[in-house]
Amino acid sequence: MSSNSLTDQPEVTGDQVGTSLSMPASADDNLLTVREVAQRLRVDTTTVRRWIALGLLEAVSLPHMGKRQSYRIRQRTLRRLLEYPLRA
Repeated sequence: MSSNSLTDQPEVTGDQVGTSLSMPASADDNLLTVREVAQRLRVDTTTVRRWIALGLLEAVSLPHMGKRQSYRIRQRTLRRLLEYPLRA
């Protein structure tokens, strides 16, 4: 796997990147914004961001240039949260 030629580049398989490249993304892998999650849960975006910061809601951090960190939440994470709500 150390070829520099454009024609001899090794093929990257799903095992090397952690996912299969040939499989289409499922609906559960769709990414939702903080606002979309807040609307679906009928809470404020600040609440969703707090849950992410506390580790109660799994999210993907996006690169940002502004004041706030941007996140995306997987559809399956939201579905799991709805099936098994947080306990206070």
